[in-house]
Amino acid sequence: MSSLEGTIERITFHSEQDGYTVARLTPRGKNYVVTIVGKLIGVKPGETLVLEGEWRDHREHGRQFEVASYRTLMPATIDGIRRYLGSGLIKGIGPATAKKITETFGKYTLDVIEQSPDRLVEVPGLGRKKIEVIKQAWKEQQQIKDVMIFLQDLGLPTGLSVKIYKQYGDSALEVVRANPYRLADEVYGIGFITADQIAQGLGIPLDDPQRIGAGLRYTLSQATDDGHCYLPAEELISRAAALLGVSAEQAEDALNDPFVAGDIEIVWPSDVHRAAQDTCAEMDEGDLIAAPVPALLPTVAPAVYLKPLAMAEQGVASAIARLLHAPSTMADFYREANWPRVFDHLAERHAISLTERQQEAVRLALTAKVSILTGGPGTGKTTTLRTVIRLLQARGYRAALASPTGRAAKRLAEATGAEAKTIHRLLEYSPQGGSHFRRNADWPLECDLLVIDEVSMLDVLLANHLFKATPLGAHVLLVGDADQLPSVGPGRVLRDLLESQAAPSVHLDVIFRQAAGSGIITNAHRINNGELPQYQALEDFFFFSAVEPERCAALTVELLAERIPRRFAFDPRRDIQVLTPMHRGAAGVANLNRLLQEALNPAAAGKAERRYGDTVFRLGDRVIQLRNNYELDVYNGDIGAITAIDPVEQQLIVRFEDERLITYDFSQLDELMLAYALSIHKSQGGEYPVVVVPLLMQHYNLLQRNLLYTAVTRARELVVLAGDRKAVAVATRNNRVLERYTGLNERLQRACSSSRYTG
Repeated sequence: MSSLEGTIERITFHSEQDGYTVARLTPRGKNYVVTIVGKLIGVKPGETLVLEGEWRDHREHGRQFEVASYRTLMPATIDGIRRYLGSGLIKGIGPATAKKITETFGKYTLDVIEQSPDRLVEVPGLGRKKIEVIKQAWKEQQQIKDVMIFLQDLGLPTGLSVKIYKQYGDSALEVVRANPYRLADEVYGIGFITADQIAQGLGIPLDDPQRIGAGLRYTLSQATDDGHCYLPAEELISRAAALLGVSAEQAEDALNDPFVAGDIEIVWPSDVHRAAQDTCAEMDEGDLIAAPVPALLPTVAPAVYLKPLAMAEQGVASAIARLLHAPSTMADFYREANWPRVFDHLAERHAISLTERQQEAVRLALTAKVSILTGGPGTGKTTTLRTVIRLLQARGYRAALASPTGRAAKRLAEATGAEAKTIHRLLEYSPQGGSHFRRNADWPLECDLLVIDEVSMLDVLLANHLFKATPLGAHVLLVGDADQLPSVGPGRVLRDLLESQAAPSVHLDVIFRQAAGSGIITNAHRINNGELPQYQALEDFFFFSAVEPERCAALTVELLAERIPRRFAFDPRRDIQVLTPMHRGAAGVANLNRLLQEALNPAAAGKAERRYGDTVFRLGDRVIQLRNNYELDVYNGDIGAITAIDPVEQQLIVRFEDERLITYDFSQLDELMLAYALSIHKSQGGEYPVVVVPLLMQHYNLLQRNLLYTAVTRARELVVLAGDRKAVAVATRNNRVLERYTGLNERLQRACSSSRYTG
């Protein structure tokens, strides 16, 4: 082993994931720089390091010092201190402020900040507010560094240390040492695998009940990522035992111990539950409103839920039953209407001619407490909905319209001419208090008709909040396309509602003449019927062959950056969206985003950027939010563009499609992803002028009819498929829908069995 001491000049590369760093260092007493590589935790330009390691000759990068271990010495020279402070180490101190501070205190600068920070008032132009920011940031940095070093010893990603500190503050190390499994439940970005790695480093045995309980919760959580609301007990035990390396008996014992399993609910089959459900269905209106819906087992074997999901299923069934039993504010009036005359009037005065099924949907929306309207593109759902709202408003009744995403809400407002919001904004999210939503059963929405569009995207958790906040006298109209992909979140609310027949539904299947001229709509229905799309003589639907993944990726970039803009004059950064089935691979989301960023928004002198893990976020980049962040009031699927990157304040600003500006700390950048290319699942609820879809046989496991149908129906003016014709054929033929474990259908059947619509 060799020793090397010197000062860091600059960081060439740093991975937030594993801490691997490439840096340039000036050896002590020398006037040249050398390259050092290795896991260097939190080092900054200006720091002096004492390194142990070996010199190696890299085939491409030349001679490097490979670091095995190191210790940090605080910079001793004024220039070193200035560069150290101005390197982005302390939030609020950039190069200019660092220069002022070092000019004031010289070589004693770090001692002043550490021991007498109030003396910073002596720095010209440095106000009290800024000084407080610097003091707090310095304290945080020292604590974060302690966490970094602790995690480094366990071989864990260094980027997690900031998140852990922000969650637990000065008690971060204490929490990590006492119960590392808390991190998996409480810190976004840290799952069971990482928490377990910490636990193993601390010597927690494999059969520790705390570990097994955390593994059971993690296994259920992973299942919700696949859309499941529960797992059968045997399947959960089998999966968890394999994950944990313990016996099935040990996993079962932990599952049956409420102190170990924690936030888990086991729903057992029993005649008692079934009898209770039957009794509930026979209650009169007042009793049912006051009574909860008892637990119902959706399978013969025990079903194991995370408690919030069990409560959500039960809550949705209970709320819908209450709605169906409660009297309507307007149904009596519309039941007495002369409907033939109403529809004749609409045709004569407003040129609105409705098919029989559209007329039925209009009547149901205004006379049934809960109704469902489904249909594919071009079948008249929007016209039907506009008619409902027109008739409602003509009598002075109030409508509230919402969709799961901002993009879908914007489309709904444009299509109907009425105000529409996201469901989160409709329910008035508030970070204060015990509930995320101000609108609830105690303070319901103020409307006579609640319209929810794109219901296929609605997961059971959000549905529970929505139905709880619906006033008992109001009607609910649910609008969606049951043939699209189900929600990203757990459950399959629309399909369960349809299959339970808890509420009447109308399916529109006639393509209107003006829509029939669209290749997009025609091919969407062909795909949905299991027929191959047609490409001949169409001006809005094309296929380009590229069977090899690398060639398909290159063709996708060429189509988006050059060929489509040149022929159709679409803006490649604003109008065209790439949708792909997979995240990995040459034609997957990650690689396509990298290639498209390089083509559409390349690096340039003076253009700010920030690396986070393997992603470079650059000024002007298109990005998407990956999770619901209630504190920032931004939600999974929201899309925007980066408008500012501030290395001094360590913040990045995104302007979203609704013009809101959201500020992210650099530590929150794992909530964002480049959005030049999206997975087809992430595109739900969106509509784009142009959609480009790469499809290959390497996507085989994901090639399903509803996936391709969803991708095609996201386009408004142009669809371009690229890849392998065989993959298109496989997707079109494969109508196998991945089943989800959900008990909502059965809960609805029992809760609502005495509440059928009678017309």
